[in-house]
Amino acid sequence: MPGLIHAISIDRRGKTGLPSVLRMPGKEICTLRATHRFRVGRTIVPVLLLLLCATSLFARPPRNQKHELRHEIDQLEEAWRTALLKGDTTTLSSLMADDYMAITPSGTLQTKEESLASLRAGKFHIATLEFFDRKVRFYSGTAVVTSLANVQATTPEGNLSGAYRYTRVYVRDAQGAWKIVSFEANRITQPGEHK
Repeated sequence: MPGLIHAISIDRRGKTGLPSVLRMPGKEICTLRATHRFRVGRTIVPVLLLLLCATSLFARPPRNQKHELRHEIDQLEEAWRTALLKGDTTTLSSLMADDYMAITPSGTLQTKEESLASLRAGKFHIATLEFFDRKVRFYSGTAVVTSLANVQATTPEGNLSGAYRYTRVYVRDAQGAWKIVSFEANRITQPGEHK
């Protein structure tokens, strides 16, 4: 019938408490729409609050705190550089998280133990290592470092000397110390140069 809509209500006469379909005149649509808007409003407000809380988890630190954090990361990057040049696997081990994973310039994966074993065995030797153009970004308890590095190094596969761009990711552990969880380096090739 035109002008009538179906609505679901609870059958209170039969005391079953089950939903039943009632026919309602069209003029009662306004009541249904207002109820619908109220329900939508009750749903949207908690969702917006949840989104607001979630964005605070990924918020960047305040400006003055950011300067202090940047100084901490710069010191860790220098400690990493010095330890690599000296072959100091004890310091390198303390800087790496247990689940550390590296992607080498050749594209292979290296765990913490594999990286340290390679240095201990003398398979990887760095003569010089200079960093340039370092950028550090913070996301709550995570720091992402990108930089350029000029390297003079040798491995069993040959000479690795050249310019590299790398990314290193630090995460704060349960004790509040920064640990390296990920590292990736890519060789920068000049036009006409082969990798």
